[in-house]
Amino acid sequence: MTEQRYDAIVVGAGPAGIFAAIELIRLRPGSRILIVERGKPIEKRACPARQTHCVSCPTCAIMTGWGGAGAFSDGKLTLSTEVGGWLGDFVGPARLEELVDDSDRLWLEFGATTEVHAPEPAEEERLVRAATLAGMRLVPMRIRHIGSDRSPAVLGAMHDYLSGAGVEVRTGTAAESILAEAGRVTGVRLADGTAALSGIVIAAPGRDGADWLSGQARDLGIGLVNNAVDIGVRVEVPAPVMEPLTDHLYEAKLIRYSHAFGDQVRTFCMNPYGEVTTESYGDIITVNGHSYADTKTDNTNFAVLVSQSFTHPFQEPITYGTSIARLANLLGEGILVQRLGDLRAGRRSTAKRIASSVVVPSLPSATPGDLSFVLPYRHLANILEFLEAMDELAPGVADDGTLLYGIEVKFYSSRLELGPDLQTPVRGLFAIGDGAGVTRGLIQSGASGLVAARAAHAVLDAE
Repeated sequence: MTEQRYDAIVVGAGPAGIFAAIELIRLRPGSRILIVERGKPIEKRACPARQTHCVSCPTCAIMTGWGGAGAFSDGKLTLSTEVGGWLGDFVGPARLEELVDDSDRLWLEFGATTEVHAPEPAEEERLVRAATLAGMRLVPMRIRHIGSDRSPAVLGAMHDYLSGAGVEVRTGTAAESILAEAGRVTGVRLADGTAALSGIVIAAPGRDGADWLSGQARDLGIGLVNNAVDIGVRVEVPAPVMEPLTDHLYEAKLIRYSHAFGDQVRTFCMNPYGEVTTESYGDIITVNGHSYADTKTDNTNFAVLVSQSFTHPFQEPITYGTSIARLANLLGEGILVQRLGDLRAGRRSTAKRIASSVVVPSLPSATPGDLSFVLPYRHLANILEFLEAMDELAPGVADDGTLLYGIEVKFYSSRLELGPDLQTPVRGLFAIGDGAGVTRGLIQSGASGLVAARAAHAVLDAE
């Protein structure tokens, strides 16, 4: 077996892995650092679904490649510690504030917009009060919006910086297994049969590599805890309907605990003047949304998600979520779309009924259908209740012509057993980002990379 030795190895080139590599090369200039990423370079990432339809590529260009899933996301940098993951569970609230600031500075350094969307204090107070009266909690946030069109350039600048600093980047290279001996990491075996050896491995495989990382954790005797799975729909309305919220907040993060079941229901990934898109998880297609910095549509879209945690003996939340998405794909040959009025009336939408809506669908490939054949009753009841409450804040959200696309699923990977420095019980092995169940947003993902890099630097100094 061919072997090469490095000072540190980073598995995965999403924001978590990229930020870890940047921080580590700055702390230890001249170090030999390897980044392996099974997807393509960012300039070669192209999704057929953007032009025609998903063809189930062996390696999904939306989910993998330089920049990770965030490369083609809406590019929102959420500067609030209340959303974006669970990093605070490990580092504490005070340190999380500092890490969010550090992560934000790095994004700015490589070209993120300096503009911050935030409500005026008086407007924020008014909106929080209105949400309270509607039985919802509004989480005010400060947001930088890079835009789906500008994100690749920012991430490309990070690649160029790392290459110029001597970091070896191997795209199109999958990690097969993590190597360890006597409680200490020794490197990574690559899919081509070669071995990259190092006493420091930072695993940042992203959402698409979460199952791989969980399998490695089991093989290495590292504990795992299942996170919740969020299942729901993407809602599309005329942009003016949402302007009472988006004009002041850009993204309205609303949370409600349903009266019917007590489940948490929330908005997610709001895209003013944006478009509905798709993404692939292996052999299933789910719905998502984007908005751009330089292009606007007539619509605004956002997800309404129901959070569900499972208790013993069920241990397969991701399988549960993929099963529901797979059923939607079966019925709709991809994504289903339904008018809210048709859903209430207990009938499927047809192309003619969709055309009667004020909203012109921004995902024309979606199949008119009936989401009640897909979503469990509990989820459906929660979503309908949430939209009625939200209509008090943004009249028109619960109009019959509102479009619902399904299914949207957000998988939060199993959380590995980690210390405050995100190091596993296997010395020298760190697990970060969305794939480790630590984060679920660009800012905290990058911040987790900073935590691991600083801790890895300390480990190397101690040896």
